[in-house]
Amino acid sequence: MIEIVVATKNPDKIREIEKLLAGVRAKFSAYRGASPAETGKTLVENAAIKALAAARATQKWSIADDTGLEVAALGGRPGVRSARFAGPRAIYEDNVKKLLRLMKGLPRAKRKAVFKTAVCIASPDGKVYTVEGRCAGLIRESPDGKNGFGYDPVFYHPPSKKTFARMTLAEKNRVSHRARAIAKAALIIGRLSIAIS
Repeated sequence: MIEIVVATKNPDKIREIEKLLAGVRAKFSAYRGASPAETGKTLVENAAIKALAAARATQKWSIADDTGLEVAALGGRPGVRSARFAGPRAIYEDNVKKLLRLMKGLPRAKRKAVFKTAVCIASPDGKVYTVEGRCAGLIRESPDGKNGFGYDPVFYHPPSKKTFARMTLAEKNRVSHRARAIAKAALIIGRLSIAIS
């Protein structure tokens, strides 16, 4: 069975990823090493930086993701800077407040946004597999809901008629950008597990 290190220190992401990969034939463990600087210009580049760093440090296969919220009215921002939108030490609430301030007064038609996730699976010798997932929605004028994390309280998913923060984790994992990316990654892990066993 393949052993894979999950390269993130974010406990919210770990919880989601573990649930999404629950049925995958692999052994997962959390990465305990130092986090590399996310210097990539795209989500794919940052996911690869994190996965490769963990794979080389542990000499095990690694999986990492990078997620960004792209708002059309803001020219695609915050995008790759989503986690640090309000500054290098920003917390979730800081980023949401800045986003809402920049979008204040915009009509519904100009509040379109897309959540994107890039997932990278990397080997110690530098093999890289990358997949992506996306989910379209709207940015609310104010937060709604207590579940989830990040921009979830203001990201409204029209087909579900609720924000991500109003969804249970199971509901979110059926429709989210990360769920779609991880589902593709799970197929790759399944193939790797067969090849290695």
